[in-house]
Amino acid sequence: MSGVQQVSVSEDDADQRLDRWLRRLHPHVTQARIERMCRKGELRVDGGRVKAATRLEAGQVVRIPPLPEAPAPVKAEAPKISARDADEIRATVIYRDEHILALNKPAGLAVQGGSGQSRHVDGLAEALKFERDEKPKLVHRLDKDTSGVLLLARTGRVAAGLTAAFRARETRKIYWAVVAGVPSPRAGTIRYALVKAPGHGPGGAGEKMLCIHPDEVKAFEGAKRAVTDYTIIDAAAQRAAWVALVPVTGRTHQLRAHMAEIGNPIVGDGKYGTNAQENLGSGWGAQLGGQVSRKLHLHARSLTFRHPVTGKTIRIEAKLPEHMNRTWDLFGWTPSMAPDDPFEAEE
Repeated sequence: MSGVQQVSVSEDDADQRLDRWLRRLHPHVTQARIERMCRKGELRVDGGRVKAATRLEAGQVVRIPPLPEAPAPVKAEAPKISARDADEIRATVIYRDEHILALNKPAGLAVQGGSGQSRHVDGLAEALKFERDEKPKLVHRLDKDTSGVLLLARTGRVAAGLTAAFRARETRKIYWAVVAGVPSPRAGTIRYALVKAPGHGPGGAGEKMLCIHPDEVKAFEGAKRAVTDYTIIDAAAQRAAWVALVPVTGRTHQLRAHMAEIGNPIVGDGKYGTNAQENLGSGWGAQLGGQVSRKLHLHARSLTFRHPVTGKTIRIEAKLPEHMNRTWDLFGWTPSMAPDDPFEAEE
């Protein structure tokens, strides 16, 4: 059993929950024990009683009561990342400073493990430590088949700041997509709520979201408000359109479900738009056929945010993946045709 400890909270650990901070220091201490210590007043911050979810501030002193000794450590093998994988993930870095990394995530690479995903950004992040001891931390997500800007924090303090900024919608994310057909009107806002479809597989495998009309949300338990802005940048006759999308809210599969709901699924999205090419009356299928790739045509083009340390406004832009580049060439589109923020141009 250890003695009483008085531990000061560092700048890098500011704005973290007490329970998560403590379990990083003492991984063998269970969540149940932490909550019990809080209830009994044994675990205190600056002498006051706290809850497990209390967020810490730099300079505060945490009183940690005597804890059981940690079990003898089992030597864990370092994650095995091949030289090829390490080179490939490092090649995706498009921005780097002392606090933040940004990747141009390839389509087909999962952000985290789960449901049979053994190769993912979180695992490969060991190769992105560079001069730091800890691997960078994820602060937001992209679907496996969506490419583009993915931000990682290089310290716990920066991760907390960026996570809070995403939660407060203080970031500006612009996606590019090719959709089947041409949305009408050419610019607008989609406000369908989203709810998980029943019967998705274990761990969320096969998960699909259903769109609910805003007037019917109360009738569907678990339905969450979702808002997407869209605008057309260019169109290929009436068969396809290059659109810019801004997820005002950040729900699972939001952009994909919303575009399919208005009858213009994102090209390559068989989950929400079916793999057909025909216009069945309620909208198009999700394939264009011919030389157009069957891969999902959804790309996180840019991310604008306030740097949590310097306070400067940062805008990071990611080049299109190869399969989308080929579609752009086919339709005679070039990235320079789009302003940095097509919605400001629209206004």
